[in-house]
Amino acid sequence: MKVSEVKSSEIKNLDLLAKQVVEGFITGIHKSPFHGFSVEFSEHKLYNKGESTRHIDWKLFAKTEKLYTKKYEEETNLRCHIIIDNSASMNYPILKTQTIDSLNKVGFSAIAAASLMEILKRQRDAVGLSIYSDSYEYYAPEKGSDRHRNMLLHQLEQLLVSNSTSATETYQFLHEIAEKMHRRSLVFLFTDMFQTSKEDEVLFEALRHLKYNKHEVVLFHTYDGKTELDFNFDNSPKKFVDVETGEEINVFAENVQQKYNELTTNYFKELKNKCLQYKIDYVPVDIHKGFNEILTSYLLQRKNFK
Repeated sequence: MKVSEVKSSEIKNLDLLAKQVVEGFITGIHKSPFHGFSVEFSEHKLYNKGESTRHIDWKLFAKTEKLYTKKYEEETNLRCHIIIDNSASMNYPILKTQTIDSLNKVGFSAIAAASLMEILKRQRDAVGLSIYSDSYEYYAPEKGSDRHRNMLLHQLEQLLVSNSTSATETYQFLHEIAEKMHRRSLVFLFTDMFQTSKEDEVLFEALRHLKYNKHEVVLFHTYDGKTELDFNFDNSPKKFVDVETGEEINVFAENVQQKYNELTTNYFKELKNKCLQYKIDYVPVDIHKGFNEILTSYLLQRKNFK
């Protein structure tokens, strides 16, 4: 779902917003050749002539003009753990108030996580949550109850008003999470990959720790495409400040834009190749381009999770 499809206002009900994002996503799937996933995803199956009409979903019929019956599977099918980096760099860009069309990276991650949780709820899958910055801020194991989900939504809502100024070393907390998770799960990590450490290798060692424990790992590389990738600033003199280290530099954006974009693009390619090497799914996520890619990644992972 594109961000612009939801009315812009201060985000006050994350649960309702997540439902809107997911409903828009489902509608898009039903209109696409990707419909095979939509049947499995939405907990429906095509109605067969002669079956009882008692479980037909008439609301879905009104949207799609196709007859589907609801599936009732009480057991949990999958365990998912969502991890969110809440460091200072993830709180970029700095905003007084977050709206659906004006989000920073951690706000985007919170809405994406809530939308994933809405899908997981519909599939009766269990979900857990970890949030970290310079400390392990929050951990909840994977469960499937409504009470548990509401507790996680409350934690995600706090991220929408977060103003973290902390640096972080993601790898430290990934090792901790790997030790806490004792049952095989699908792991989604939201991070911008900006580490104070100069060595990415230690981060990938931590991701390998999760893989070694038989978890499937998806890295949502979260970034602001306009400024962090394209370096799209006007050409007035500006002071750029590293929000984690405090380091400052004065520069005309136009003088460095081409070289900056080249270096950043190469870094993204290196991350993708490294993830490919370690069999980690790498998904670059521009916070200006909506949530469809994240939700599609879930569908693909769920279909292939064994």
